[in-house]
Amino acid sequence: MDDVFRALADPSRRRLLDRLNERNGQTLRDLCDGLATSRQAVSKHLSVLEAAHLVTSIRRGRDKVHYLNAAPINAIADRWLSRYDRERAAALADLSTALEQQPMESPTFVYTTYVRTTPQRLWAALTEPAFTRRYWGGAALASDWQVGSPVLWQDAPDAEPRDLGQRVLVAEPYRRLSYSWHGFQPEHAEHFGWSPEDLAARLGERRSKVTFEIEPHGDAAVRLTVVHDDFSPDSEMHRAISGQLEGSGGWPELMASLKTLLETGEPIPA
Repeated sequence: MDDVFRALADPSRRRLLDRLNERNGQTLRDLCDGLATSRQAVSKHLSVLEAAHLVTSIRRGRDKVHYLNAAPINAIADRWLSRYDRERAAALADLSTALEQQPMESPTFVYTTYVRTTPQRLWAALTEPAFTRRYWGGAALASDWQVGSPVLWQDAPDAEPRDLGQRVLVAEPYRRLSYSWHGFQPEHAEHFGWSPEDLAARLGERRSKVTFEIEPHGDAAVRLTVVHDDFSPDSEMHRAISGQLEGSGGWPELMASLKTLLETGEPIPA
């Protein structure tokens, strides 16, 4: 937390975070565009932000693409905001956003965490039904994890696996896994209190995709980056998977449970 406060104390670094918040996924060249600051100075600021885990980066060919990682700021909010105050503050922030900003063109969610495990064990946690059932709230994901194969959902051990239209896009064991994401289901409408008309409107969103990047980190840890993108503009699914909808912990809660399971043997209690 000290590293986060030190990183946020500099206005130039806050400006870089603001630019990533406006448009996530930018190269160093993109971030330098229009700034009076030198490329070297921006690079140093990004290094400080990455050390505080406020920014995460992914290699895309020859480019290094930077993403905002809001998890540390969220942890600060959790420390000083009660559930009631947090929901009230979120409501005010949502109102301000609705009044002041245009809808996003296509939002991207990026989340990075570090897990004391091995790439092999983390891969198993992402792909083996016995593992996924323990931190997915009782649901198991099943697939042969070959490109083009379906990713099936089994809601209970004795339930029939369901094909929700998800397909494996990339499968590089111990390194990278990507699959298309499902749309909203009737159980989501029941959980969130949506009317049939609300659900019908949300079913019009295009199908998004999630990607897991696995990288060794030191001798005994793994860096896991979750990238969820290809959403419709102003996507409700984006708000759900990022934990912005009340009643949805999204990827941050799910990855916290995965990390706890691998490090302690037990997931976070439901």
